[in-house]
Amino acid sequence: MKIYENPLYQEDVASVAGLDLPWEKFQDSSVLISGASGLLGSFFVDVIMHQNNVRQLNCAVYALGRNSEKMKARFGEWFDSPLFHFVKYDINDPFESDQIGNIGYVLHLASNTHPVAYATDPIGTITTNIIGLKNMLDFAVAHHAKRFAFASSNEIYGENRGDVEKFDESYCGYIDCNTLRAGYPESKRCGEALCQAYARQKGLDIVIPRFTRSYGPTMLFSDTKAISQFIRKAIVGEDIVLKSAGTQYYSYTYMADAISGLLTILLKGKSGEAYNIADDASDIRLKDLAALIAGIGHKKVVFEIPDAVESAGYSKATKARLRSKKLQQLGWKANFDIRNGMNKTITILKSFK
Repeated sequence: MKIYENPLYQEDVASVAGLDLPWEKFQDSSVLISGASGLLGSFFVDVIMHQNNVRQLNCAVYALGRNSEKMKARFGEWFDSPLFHFVKYDINDPFESDQIGNIGYVLHLASNTHPVAYATDPIGTITTNIIGLKNMLDFAVAHHAKRFAFASSNEIYGENRGDVEKFDESYCGYIDCNTLRAGYPESKRCGEALCQAYARQKGLDIVIPRFTRSYGPTMLFSDTKAISQFIRKAIVGEDIVLKSAGTQYYSYTYMADAISGLLTILLKGKSGEAYNIADDASDIRLKDLAALIAGIGHKKVVFEIPDAVESAGYSKATKARLRSKKLQQLGWKANFDIRNGMNKTITILKSFK
């Protein structure tokens, strides 16, 4: 069974597709998306293609990627559709395509998003968030995009200074820029500044969704984030391995809620603005998250010292909870708390064992 054939996954797609959003903005339009095969990008593509079938949106999807076989394996349901187009492309190269004319929406979701990648490919981490972003911005300007979305991150806030419980969009905490690990948050900060420069200098309509730690059944099994490691252990019936004291207090977002937030920002957000995508019901300490997942898998939590590569890629932030009032004012709300989202993720992924 492929993931799109799973009834619970189809339920998530239909739920987001049923939201009260101005879907007509996609009518007879197009979407170009980098990171199309990733955790969030792949779900977004499935939602738009679902809407093409159900609402007859006639919205062309241009999915960027380096590997056609990988993309065909993930999007086999859509590959033969005249509305789905795979575009072979390395995000760090200048982007030119004679198969795409004027474009509706451009989404830059491609990024290294897990600790081992930060530690082993720090150059790629930075260049994707800056050079890759610039390539996408240049393409959007040249092809007269209606709107551009840059997927930013909770990590741009840095370390909580101890003066707030939750970060709003104006908060700016401390990042030690003279470290390997700083490559990801600093390049996301620079990416946001680059977006503002293009908005002012080129007149590009840009919105910036700030995602927090996202999870769901579309996760890549190469992902080395703690939550992804916990989920993999639960799927194979092993004890959950905690590689710290677990006092880190973070916001998490289930895949469907993250994409409903992105769609809300893309279709209803104010040009030039950044929006946090988070919900209080999915804020949890890492040790409690480990215990929750262990409970779902009927296993226990064990402690293990991380190796040097893993340690170098770990975030140093101890508290990173996001306030989403600004997004909620656009009408967004989360449908999954951490327990329900985690139960669904593990249930779906276990069906592929």
